[in-house]
Amino acid sequence: MFEAGLTEAQTRIQGGFDRLFEARADLPLHRGMAYATRGGKRLRGYLALEGARLHGAGDALNAALAIEAVHAYSLVHDDLPAMDDDDLRRGQPTVHRKWDEATAILVGDGLQALGFELCLAPEAHPDPSVRADLALSLARASGAEGMVLGQALDIAAESAGTPLDLEEITALQAGKTGALIRWAAEAGPRLAGADSAPMRAYADALGLAFQIADDILDIEGDAAAMGKAAGKDADRGKATFVSLLGLGGAKARAAELVDSAETALSDYGKEARGLIEAARFVIARKA
Repeated sequence: MFEAGLTEAQTRIQGGFDRLFEARADLPLHRGMAYATRGGKRLRGYLALEGARLHGAGDALNAALAIEAVHAYSLVHDDLPAMDDDDLRRGQPTVHRKWDEATAILVGDGLQALGFELCLAPEAHPDPSVRADLALSLARASGAEGMVLGQALDIAAESAGTPLDLEEITALQAGKTGALIRWAAEAGPRLAGADSAPMRAYADALGLAFQIADDILDIEGDAAAMGKAAGKDADRGKATFVSLLGLGGAKARAAELVDSAETALSDYGKEARGLIEAARFVIARKA
């Protein structure tokens, strides 16, 4: 169920971006923005679409496109020499390698703004207050209280040269990785005017499991399969869940978090099967 749902979400999201950027083909940055949003797992977009289906919220494509645009912006900026200095992303040259650093900065800026535009557009929801709530919550999730905070803590820890402890790295990743996953999962309940607490609990467990799986892949993963360099965290001496818990301990913790994610959705019964399978996919993936 999850694989079919994810494939459908990937197709819908890519189609949505194709239409958006085709309509803006006269803009100088449209090629770079289209390039940066191509490919990837689309897990965040899937969560927005599936959460909306689960809550009877109607079409949530704008929300799915918004979270994927903001996620893509974060990757473009994260890949820059001033951050992680990566050459590959999703199996292709990073934006600053294909063009230049200035273009990458502007492409990221454009994608960030596009995310909020998509939340506030009339197509997102007929009720302006719901659209405003989507945009406000995305600002908080992606900004200095969420994703950007996590990235800042990561850079500060690397500059300090003092490895983080388990509590600190958990807090860091709750922002850097978890905040956008949480927003994606809560988008459906927000659109439906429903209680978002179960989806929030699910997403918090899922986001942390996702990051632990990333740390495991940094050790065990194949660069060709992942479409990016492997082993960079270990080379830099960065604290990760693997370095703190050991490989076996990290895998066990990820499995516990998947169990917690499933428990959070217990009241939805069989309707949550796709989301439960998504949690299992997160720790079984190879890329």
